[in-house]
Order: sequence, then structure tokens, then C-alpha cells
Amino acid sequence: MALNDELTRVLKKLRLSGVMGTLDLRTKEAVEGDLSHSEFLFRLCNDEVERREAKQLELRMRRAAFESPKHLDDFEWSFNPQVPKAKIVDLATCHFVEKHDNVLLIGPTGVGKSHIGQALGARACRAGYSTLYVSAHRMLSQLRASRADQSYDKRLLRFTSPDLLIVDDLGLRPLEADEPIDLYEIVRARYERGSMVVTSNRALEEWYPLFKDDLMASAAMDRLLHHAHVVVMEGTSFRNPPSAKKAS
Repeated sequence: MALNDELTRVLKKLRLSGVMGTLDLRTKEAVEGDLSHSEFLFRLCNDEVERREAKQLELRMRRAAFESPKHLDDFEWSFNPQVPKAKIVDLATCHFVEKHDNVLLIGPTGVGKSHIGQALGARACRAGYSTLYVSAHRMLSQLRASRADQSYDKRLLRFTSPDLLIVDDLGLRPLEADEPIDLYEIVRARYERGSMVVTSNRALEEWYPLFKDDLMASAAMDRLLHHAHVVVMEGTSFRNPPSAKKAS
């Protein structure tokens, strides 16, 4: 059996078959650069580490279910200068996820709340945190449907287990039936155990009536706000800028 065949077999057994992808390159470097055995081994193993990290990042990004790739570098800060850039850039360090804090992004339609929310989610994925993005309507609709097939607990776990849950467009429509209870359960289960990024067109004082029960509203909002970074994003809509309005 050829040495390479034997090496391939051993690497597969050790679950290191990805090493074969750069083995020839690293061997050539070692010969031409007269590298030590330890330096050659380090470079080869580091290739495998980078490959695995890239694969894990790809998996976290896929599981996050973002609508589309969003990054802070793509955000047009100059369009709405009143958007607090320094505060958002600081949040992008993801220390808030480490501390199980929440981020509440509040502002009118079109100022970039969803963009910022997903961009923070992408940063969290890169920092190694499990992340899930979902619209408030879809999340609550899925929980409502899960009651019919007795999968409620399993579905609830989907929204309570990630390190970071991004809930987009909370309060876009009134909550119905058991939806206020479901929202409360998610907030309660995640309190000081996981972080949330919540975007909404409604001011904070308008969130309380969504729960349709003063006691439940107080309990939910107390948990949401206890460790929260409230970011108010003011400005005009990217989708309908002033120049477009004048042109029409």
C-alpha cells in the first residue's frame, strides 16, 4: 500500500481527512523553506482548525435563517446621521450576548432596524454564538400552529435555546389569542439565560398593551428591560427617501 494511501486511511480514522487538502502545499513549503518538523506540523494542523471553524461558521449562519446577508459595513450611516453609530458598533463586539443582555431597536419603518438586527446576528455567529432570526409574526404563528399537533414544547425550545434570538417587527400587528402568553413565555425563559434583539416600530410604552394583561405586561417588560440596551433609530426611510418623494 502506498504511503499516501496509508496516510489517508489514518487521517480518516482520526477524522482529519481535511488535512489532505493542503498536505501537498505544506510539504512543498517545508522542503523549499527548510521548515522544522514542528513548524510543518503546526501549519498543517492550523489549516484543519481554520477549515473546521469555517465549516462551523457556515452552519451557524445557515441555522440563523437570516433573510439575506447583512453587515454593518453595508449600512449607509450617512443617510440618517442621527442613527447612533458608535453605540451600534459597540454592540457589534457581542459583549451583550456574553452577558445575556437584550438589545431593543426602536424606530419608524425603513430606517434599517432589520439590517442592524441581522448584522448583529452575523457578528454573533462569527463570535461563535448560536443565533436565530425570525419575524415576530412567524414566530408566534409557528407556536400557535404547534398547539394543534402537540409539538408546542419542542417549538418553544427552538426560540428559547439559541444564545441570541432576533425578533423582527414586534407589534407590527396586534397579538391575538394565546400570542401574548407565548411571547411572555419566550421572554421569561430567556431572561438572564440568553440574549434577544427585538426590532419594533412602536415606542416602548406601546409594548405593554400588546400583552393585553397588565400583570403579564409588567412581568415581561421588567425582564426585557432589566439588562437592555435601548437604541432609538430616527430618520427617513431608505425605501422612500425625500428625493424620491419630491420626484413623485
